[in-house]
Amino acid sequence: MFAGPSEILVIADGDADPELVAVDLLGQAEHGPNTPAWLVTDSEELANTVMNRLPELIAELPELNSKSAEAAWRDYGEVIIVDTREEAVAVSDQYAPEHLEVHAADLDWWLANLRNYGSLFLGEETNVAFGDKTSGPNHILPTKGAAKYTGGLSAGKFIKVVTYQRSTKEASKDVAQVTARISRLEGMEAHAKTGDARLAKYFPDESFDLEP
Repeated sequence: MFAGPSEILVIADGDADPELVAVDLLGQAEHGPNTPAWLVTDSEELANTVMNRLPELIAELPELNSKSAEAAWRDYGEVIIVDTREEAVAVSDQYAPEHLEVHAADLDWWLANLRNYGSLFLGEETNVAFGDKTSGPNHILPTKGAAKYTGGLSAGKFIKVVTYQRSTKEASKDVAQVTARISRLEGMEAHAKTGDARLAKYFPDESFDLEP
Protein backbone atom coordinates (compact mmCIF):
# COMPACT_ATOMS: atom_id res chain seq x y z
CA MET A 1 0.00 0.00 0.00
CA PHE A 2 1.05 3.62 -0.41
CA ALA A 3 2.58 5.15 2.71
CA GLY A 4 2.25 8.78 1.73
CA PRO A 5 1.52 12.00 3.64
CA SER A 6 -1.13 11.77 6.33
CA GLU A 7 -4.71 12.52 5.23
CA ILE A 8 -7.95 13.49 6.92
CA LEU A 9 -11.46 13.82 5.58
CA VAL A 10 -14.23 15.10 7.84
CA ILE A 11 -17.90 14.61 7.00
CA ALA A 12 -19.99 17.11 8.93
CA ASP A 13 -23.67 17.99 8.89
CA GLY A 14 -25.27 21.30 9.82
CA ASP A 15 -25.43 20.37 13.50
CA ALA A 16 -21.72 19.64 13.78
CA ASP A 17 -19.52 21.82 15.99
CA PRO A 18 -17.43 23.88 13.57
CA GLU A 19 -14.72 24.44 16.18
CA LEU A 20 -14.17 20.70 16.59
CA VAL A 21 -14.23 20.19 12.83
CA ALA A 22 -11.65 22.94 12.37
CA VAL A 23 -9.27 21.73 15.08
CA ASP A 24 -9.47 18.16 13.79
CA LEU A 25 -8.55 19.28 10.27
CA LEU A 26 -5.75 21.33 11.78
CA GLY A 27 -4.57 18.36 13.82
CA GLN A 28 -3.57 16.55 10.66
CA ALA A 29 -2.52 19.58 8.61
CA GLU A 30 0.37 20.21 10.99
CA HIS A 31 1.96 16.93 9.87
CA GLY A 32 3.52 18.62 6.88
CA PRO A 33 3.05 20.97 3.93
CA ASN A 34 1.72 18.18 1.67
CA THR A 35 -0.96 16.85 4.04
CA PRO A 36 -4.48 16.83 2.54
CA ALA A 37 -7.28 18.04 4.83
CA TRP A 38 -10.74 17.67 3.33
CA LEU A 39 -14.17 18.73 4.60
CA VAL A 40 -17.39 17.38 3.12
CA THR A 41 -20.57 19.00 4.39
CA ASP A 42 -24.16 19.75 3.48
CA SER A 43 -24.00 23.06 5.34
CA GLU A 44 -22.64 26.16 3.62
CA GLU A 45 -22.75 27.96 6.96
CA LEU A 46 -20.54 25.38 8.63
CA ALA A 47 -18.20 25.38 5.64
CA ASN A 48 -17.71 29.13 5.85
CA THR A 49 -17.23 29.07 9.60
CA VAL A 50 -14.56 26.39 9.36
CA MET A 51 -12.77 28.18 6.50
CA ASN A 52 -12.73 31.41 8.48
CA ARG A 53 -11.59 29.74 11.68
CA LEU A 54 -8.73 27.65 10.32
CA PRO A 55 -6.35 30.55 9.53
CA GLU A 56 -6.87 31.81 13.08
CA LEU A 57 -6.05 28.41 14.54
CA ILE A 58 -3.03 28.02 12.28
CA ALA A 59 -1.66 31.36 13.49
CA GLU A 60 -1.82 30.13 17.09
CA LEU A 61 0.54 27.20 16.48
CA PRO A 62 4.29 27.22 17.08
CA GLU A 63 6.19 28.52 14.07
CA LEU A 64 7.22 25.20 12.49
CA ASN A 65 3.77 23.65 12.97
CA SER A 66 2.11 26.81 11.74
CA LYS A 67 4.15 26.91 8.52
CA SER A 68 3.40 23.26 7.79
CA ALA A 69 -0.32 23.62 8.47
CA GLU A 70 -0.57 26.87 6.51
CA ALA A 71 1.01 25.31 3.43
CA ALA A 72 -1.07 22.14 3.74
CA TRP A 73 -4.35 24.01 4.06
CA ARG A 74 -3.44 26.43 1.27
CA ASP A 75 -2.28 23.80 -1.22
CA TYR A 76 -4.18 20.66 -0.25
CA GLY A 77 -7.19 21.78 1.78
CA GLU A 78 -10.61 21.30 0.21
CA VAL A 79 -14.16 22.06 1.29
CA ILE A 80 -16.87 20.25 -0.66
CA ILE A 81 -20.55 21.08 -0.22
CA VAL A 82 -23.01 18.28 -1.01
CA ASP A 83 -26.78 18.08 -1.11
CA THR A 84 -27.35 14.71 0.53
CA ARG A 85 -25.60 12.28 2.82
CA GLU A 86 -25.55 9.77 -0.03
CA GLU A 87 -23.52 12.26 -2.05
CA ALA A 88 -21.22 12.74 0.92
CA VAL A 89 -20.62 8.99 1.02
CA ALA A 90 -19.89 8.93 -2.71
CA VAL A 91 -17.35 11.75 -2.40
CA SER A 92 -15.68 10.19 0.62
CA ASP A 93 -15.46 6.76 -0.98
CA GLN A 94 -13.92 8.33 -4.08
CA TYR A 95 -11.25 10.07 -1.97
CA ALA A 96 -10.74 6.93 0.17
CA PRO A 97 -9.03 8.90 2.94
CA GLU A 98 -6.52 7.51 5.38
CA HIS A 99 -8.46 8.98 8.31
CA LEU A 100 -12.21 9.60 8.07
CA GLU A 101 -14.19 11.42 10.76
CA VAL A 102 -17.98 11.68 10.81
CA HIS A 103 -19.54 14.56 12.72
CA ALA A 104 -23.15 13.87 11.78
CA ALA A 105 -26.37 12.36 13.04
CA ASP A 106 -27.24 8.66 12.67
CA LEU A 107 -23.73 7.27 13.02
CA ASP A 108 -24.90 3.71 12.43
CA TRP A 109 -26.07 4.75 8.95
CA TRP A 110 -22.64 6.13 8.10
CA LEU A 111 -20.93 3.03 9.45
CA ALA A 112 -23.15 0.84 7.28
CA ASN A 113 -22.71 2.89 4.10
CA LEU A 114 -19.13 4.16 4.05
CA ARG A 115 -16.73 1.74 2.40
CA ASN A 116 -13.32 3.22 1.59
CA TYR A 117 -11.19 4.51 4.43
CA GLY A 118 -8.12 3.54 6.40
CA SER A 119 -9.72 4.13 9.79
CA LEU A 120 -13.14 5.54 10.66
CA PHE A 121 -13.83 7.84 13.62
CA LEU A 122 -17.53 8.06 14.43
CA GLY A 123 -18.87 11.10 16.24
CA GLU A 124 -17.29 14.25 17.60
CA GLU A 125 -16.32 12.36 20.75
CA THR A 126 -13.46 10.67 18.90
CA ASN A 127 -10.87 11.98 16.48
CA VAL A 128 -7.73 11.08 14.60
CA ALA A 129 -5.38 12.22 17.36
CA PHE A 130 -7.10 9.81 19.76
CA GLY A 131 -6.37 7.02 17.31
CA ASP A 132 -2.81 8.24 16.80
CA LYS A 133 -1.87 8.46 20.44
CA THR A 134 -4.20 6.56 22.71
CA SER A 135 -7.27 4.58 21.70
CA GLY A 136 -5.55 1.60 20.14
CA PRO A 137 -6.58 0.81 16.51
CA ASN A 138 -3.80 0.42 13.99
CA HIS A 139 -2.03 3.64 13.08
CA ILE A 140 -0.28 2.40 9.90
CA LEU A 141 -2.95 3.07 7.29
CA PRO A 142 -3.35 3.33 3.49
CA THR A 143 -3.05 6.73 1.82
CA LYS A 144 -3.41 8.14 -1.72
CA GLY A 145 -6.65 6.25 -2.36
CA ALA A 146 -5.20 2.85 -1.47
CA ALA A 147 -8.05 2.39 1.00
CA LYS A 148 -10.16 1.46 -2.04
CA TYR A 149 -8.46 -1.94 -2.08
CA THR A 150 -6.57 -2.48 1.17
CA GLY A 151 -6.79 -1.89 4.90
CA GLY A 152 -4.18 -0.93 7.44
CA LEU A 153 -1.07 -2.85 8.31
CA SER A 154 -1.86 -6.13 10.05
CA ALA A 155 -0.29 -9.46 10.87
CA GLY A 156 -1.72 -10.71 7.58
CA LYS A 157 0.72 -8.48 5.67
CA PHE A 158 3.62 -10.51 7.11
CA ILE A 159 2.16 -13.95 6.47
CA LYS A 160 2.90 -15.88 3.30
CA VAL A 161 -0.33 -17.49 2.13
CA VAL A 162 -0.09 -20.54 -0.14
CA THR A 163 -2.85 -22.75 -1.51
CA TYR A 164 -3.00 -26.28 -2.82
CA GLN A 165 -5.50 -28.39 -4.75
CA ARG A 166 -6.13 -32.11 -4.88
CA SER A 167 -8.90 -33.72 -6.87
CA THR A 168 -10.20 -37.16 -7.78
CA LYS A 169 -10.95 -38.82 -11.09
CA GLU A 170 -14.67 -38.69 -10.37
CA ALA A 171 -14.55 -34.98 -9.56
CA SER A 172 -12.67 -34.39 -12.79
CA LYS A 173 -15.74 -35.41 -14.75
CA ASP A 174 -17.53 -32.18 -13.83
CA VAL A 175 -14.53 -29.90 -13.43
CA ALA A 176 -12.89 -30.87 -16.72
CA GLN A 177 -16.06 -30.28 -18.73
CA VAL A 178 -16.61 -26.82 -17.26
CA THR A 179 -12.93 -25.95 -17.68
CA ALA A 180 -12.96 -27.00 -21.31
CA ARG A 181 -16.10 -25.03 -22.16
CA ILE A 182 -14.95 -21.86 -20.37
CA SER A 183 -11.51 -22.09 -21.97
CA ARG A 184 -12.95 -22.44 -25.47
CA LEU A 185 -15.30 -19.55 -24.82
CA GLU A 186 -12.23 -17.47 -24.00
CA GLY A 187 -10.39 -18.72 -27.09
CA MET A 188 -7.82 -20.71 -25.09
CA GLU A 189 -7.82 -24.06 -26.84
CA ALA A 190 -4.73 -25.46 -25.13
CA HIS A 191 -6.34 -24.86 -21.74
CA ALA A 192 -9.42 -26.70 -22.94
CA LYS A 193 -7.37 -29.69 -24.06
CA THR A 194 -6.08 -30.24 -20.51
CA GLY A 195 -9.68 -31.03 -19.58
CA ASP A 196 -10.32 -33.04 -22.73
CA ALA A 197 -7.30 -35.26 -22.10
CA ARG A 198 -8.39 -36.20 -18.61
CA LEU A 199 -11.92 -36.98 -19.67
CA ALA A 200 -10.57 -39.18 -22.45
CA LYS A 201 -8.28 -41.01 -20.04
CA TYR A 202 -10.59 -41.41 -17.07
CA PHE A 203 -13.89 -41.93 -18.90
CA PRO A 204 -13.02 -43.43 -22.30
CA ASP A 205 -16.44 -44.93 -22.83
CA GLU A 206 -18.37 -41.70 -22.24
CA SER A 207 -18.99 -38.66 -24.42
CA PHE A 208 -19.11 -35.06 -23.24
CA ASP A 209 -20.25 -31.70 -24.52
CA LEU A 210 -17.00 -29.75 -24.52
CA GLU A 211 -18.00 -26.81 -26.71
CA PRO A 212 -19.06 -23.45 -25.24
